Amino acid sequence: MERTFEKTNNFIAKKIIAVKTAVSNNRGEGYIDTAVKILIAVVLGALLLGGLYLLFGDVVMPTLNQRIKEMFNYAG
Repeated sequence: MERTFEKTNNFIAKKIIAVKTAVSNNRGEGYIDTAVKILIAVVLGALLLGGLYLLFGDVVMPTLNQRIKEMFNYAG
């Protein structure tokens, strides 16, 4: 019985040390790193959206319009 209490106390002590180590850890991401990541994501998203807009506006939509007109052109 005494051995069980000793094992339990050791287990709890190890978990407490692990929690204290994790809480006192000052490594990690800073605000500047996060801001730079967000800025990069916004810029890349804007470039991708602009590229898709140009692609659909200049290439896809005129071709699509032409094909639709050809499909419904019963006269010739």
